[in-house]
Amino acid sequence: MSVEPSILYKLMILYMLNHVSFPLTNTQLSSFFLEKGYTTYFNFQGAIKDLLDENLVSEETVRHTSYYTITSSGVEAIEGFSKKIPVTIADELDTYVTENKYEYRNEVGTMADYYKSSIAGDYIVHCQIKEGSSSLIELNLSVPTDEEAETICENWRGASQSIYDFCIKVLLK
Repeated sequence: MSVEPSILYKLMILYMLNHVSFPLTNTQLSSFFLEKGYTTYFNFQGAIKDLLDENLVSEETVRHTSYYTITSSGVEAIEGFSKKIPVTIADELDTYVTENKYEYRNEVGTMADYYKSSIAGDYIVHCQIKEGSSSLIELNLSVPTDEEAETICENWRGASQSIYDFCIKVLLK
């Protein structure tokens, strides 16, 4: 008995989200489907939209990037219907998640965003490194311009590890 493709795509997304302890971005999820040729980008987006509408996944958007997490209803759904995913596809999903988990965790665990301060009129840049649900470091910087805030956000991922290392080294003296 085969599963309708649109349902299979939803199950595959839930399967992936259920096998990591951190959110995945739209790009991280869709790359599997596109690289393996399972479906088109538009069909994938339809599946994500349906999962959001059905409250099986939740979405958080930070700086034009959508982060998806499986909800408790999504966990129940995938636990009940994971057997509908063909074994060969489940094996491919397992391999893909295992091979990319470390890189994906680093990508989603390093975030930066900014907002305009209502008090001083400057911009507050919020930089963060997370590991799972724990925050390793959070840094709020006040800068005078939108351009500087944008630059800090763009550079945070590449500089975050050395900044974290520096802070630990200095504070543990």
